[in-house]
Amino acid sequence: MLTDENRRGQRESGVAYDDELATRLRDLVSVKAGLTEKKMFGGLAMLLNGNLAVGVHRDALLVRVDPEQHGALLPEPAVRPFDMTGRPMTGWLLVDASGPGAARELARWVDRGLTYAATRPPK
Repeated sequence: MLTDENRRGQRESGVAYDDELATRLRDLVSVKAGLTEKKMFGGLAMLLNGNLAVGVHRDALLVRVDPEQHGALLPEPAVRPFDMTGRPMTGWLLVDASGPGAARELARWVDRGLTYAATRPPK
């Protein structure tokens, strides 16, 4: 469970990411056991038992998915590969979390990331 101290530390860190999206994400995951919040990739990451599940990178939702499903998920609306180095990372997607139906889509993608992270061995 995320603590107020953990949240406060993230807000004070000066990390460049969409704070409104981070708040929406925290609201969706705050009661999940085994979840921690951490600065990663210049943004905010939510880790389940030490495995990245979802996060906020700039103004998009970062979602970790099964690498075997990566290609099948790319054509979905508002989805693009996560690419920080010129080489997209298989199993990592960015999702635009604004626009019509964004709350429902955000919840669906967060669930997808948490579900995949739960399959990974704890770190």
